[in-house]
Amino acid sequence: MRPPVTPRLRIWQGILLASASLGIFALLTMPIGLRPTSLTVDVGEVAPRDLQAPRDVEYVSDVRTEEARAAAERSVSPVYTQPDPTIARQQIERLRTTLQYITLVRADTNSTPEQKQSDLSALSDVRLDENTIQQILDLPATRWDAIQQEALSVLEQVMRNAIREDSLDLVQRGVISRVSLSFPEDQADLISDLVKAFVAPNSLYSEDLTQVARQAARDAVEPVVQKYKAGETIVPGGEIVTPADMEALRELNMITPGNRLEDLLGAGAVTLLSVVFVSLYFFRKKRATVVNHPNSQLVIVVVSLVFLAGARLVIPERTLMPYFYPLPAAGLLLGTLFGLETGIAISLGLSILSVYGLPNATQLAPYYMLSSLIGLLVLGPARRFWAFLRAGVGVALAGAATLLAFYLPSHPLDAVGAVQLISAVAFNGLASASIALTLQYLLAQSLGLTTALQLLDISRPDSPLLQFFLRSAPGTYQHSLQVANLAEQAAERIGADPLLTRVGAQFHDVGKANNPSFFIENQLPGNIDKHDDMPPEEVAATIIRHVTDGVALARKHRLPNRLIDFMLEHHGTLITRYQYNQAVEAAGGDVSKVDLEKFRYPGPRPRSRETALLMLADGVEARTRAERPDTEEKLRDLVRSVMDMAQKNGQLDDTLITLRDLTLITDSFVTTLRGQYHPRIQYPKADTPAQSAVETTPTQRP
Repeated sequence: MRPPVTPRLRIWQGILLASASLGIFALLTMPIGLRPTSLTVDVGEVAPRDLQAPRDVEYVSDVRTEEARAAAERSVSPVYTQPDPTIARQQIERLRTTLQYITLVRADTNSTPEQKQSDLSALSDVRLDENTIQQILDLPATRWDAIQQEALSVLEQVMRNAIREDSLDLVQRGVISRVSLSFPEDQADLISDLVKAFVAPNSLYSEDLTQVARQAARDAVEPVVQKYKAGETIVPGGEIVTPADMEALRELNMITPGNRLEDLLGAGAVTLLSVVFVSLYFFRKKRATVVNHPNSQLVIVVVSLVFLAGARLVIPERTLMPYFYPLPAAGLLLGTLFGLETGIAISLGLSILSVYGLPNATQLAPYYMLSSLIGLLVLGPARRFWAFLRAGVGVALAGAATLLAFYLPSHPLDAVGAVQLISAVAFNGLASASIALTLQYLLAQSLGLTTALQLLDISRPDSPLLQFFLRSAPGTYQHSLQVANLAEQAAERIGADPLLTRVGAQFHDVGKANNPSFFIENQLPGNIDKHDDMPPEEVAATIIRHVTDGVALARKHRLPNRLIDFMLEHHGTLITRYQYNQAVEAAGGDVSKVDLEKFRYPGPRPRSRETALLMLADGVEARTRAERPDTEEKLRDLVRSVMDMAQKNGQLDDTLITLRDLTLITDSFVTTLRGQYHPRIQYPKADTPAQSAVETTPTQRP
């Protein structure tokens, strides 16, 4: 049983969604657009005119400082390590080993000249052509010994100096100049060829040392202070706007960067995602009263846009102000007015939208999101003032923990900065709780919304209207308390609002206090007046009038509209059956002579699960008090008959009561009524003749 969605409601929801989407998109694409600007231009575009400083300004230019530091870093040459003697020794030893091998080949008497040629050409460390090999084989022993000593000496001289990878060719070409002039040219070339093969880099490039040198060069650059005098040209007309120019224009609040197509598409995408998310959430939560209540939907949209506008105006280009801004107040407020889940859904969307596109979004989004969610969970049903205080503390503590996790690792703070942030977080929690508490009261009073605090205050026994009710119609008052208890227990079973149901049930028959003696529950035993001396139509009109009398009393005492719904809907559009039957009987059984509408309650039919529960509980309690069923089965049949009657007359068609709910309600009613009226237990008769002859008396359950 689901309330029909009228075309008017669908049109309203469409207009509201479109308005919310346009509002969000405008706020996302114009975060600084609410401030006066003279020009819209971006880096790389051509300045349409000379842009001159409107006032004197002096500021530390991050762009120019970074350019100077980058230039200093680029000027640092690569840093190499000192010559490594280990490498020199290794290369000299390799040369010595090679020379010894050549000597052995020369001295081998068992090898043919061809074999010796082959052995020397197979050397891996040095490549010798055939002429050089033949030259080596032909050298006298004394001359070969001299060449060996000179080669080792030259290599040692060369390797004592720093040799880098990029200068290896140059060093190798210079080996020939180090050979003693006492050697003929051909032998000098031989020594050079032998040595060059073993010359290797011994000074290697050091990435760490180079980075240290570059960082030192960066650190040595002082921050660049840029100054402009009033009237000085920042960007000549027709020139390309550079990042440094844009920085100056921003410092002077002269310009707003233009929105690129990518920015507009991104803002449109996040707007669409947010609206779809919230819409799907409420579509899946069809049981929520807010889903089909236009005023509630309007309040949600307006509150969300107001807080979003404040965030987009306050947060950009500020350091501490974002942590002061009480965005969690929006979630606390809507959670108080429309339930915890509504507050959570809106908080998630606002936390992302408020910081979208900002440089510090990755730090602020978790800050707002987690503090809002923790605050809502701590707030709970918001039935006490202290709940808001606890929620404020929860917001502050969650915000502090989020800063420790997402802010401090990348932004080390000094003592002053830490105190400022702690103050901002504490203010955020206190302000969020205070704003939510204040606005929920103002909105509830001005728009007729209901809050837990308001319901608890209204339902206090010393409230003026309940005192008037108790003194004027004590029987009806007791009946209302019984119905309230019955409906509240059932509301908890099916997941409806138990507090709203209980308070609504307490006041549903308050209109009878204007004419209490007319109603049987307020008449003394033995003096029951069934009004048989009055026309049935007049009796019915007086009975029905307790609905409108109750509404008048509710408006006089400024009860919320939601409680007035309980007064109007607890009889729906049913008829006063007893008086109608009397009228039909007086007309000789001719129903055509009786105007049925004179016996019908004005309605409307119940439009929520809470008012439907009241209708069922009211009918069940009245019939149970009148019929006094003495077994649980009879009690259950009575409850079912009341529900069947309500369904048969279409009274539950506009509610979200399901068949499963009806089963749970039946069980709850039976359990509660069994405790209230103590049905008697029928014991089985005795099996023996002697026992069956004894008249047994049923006992009453304690």
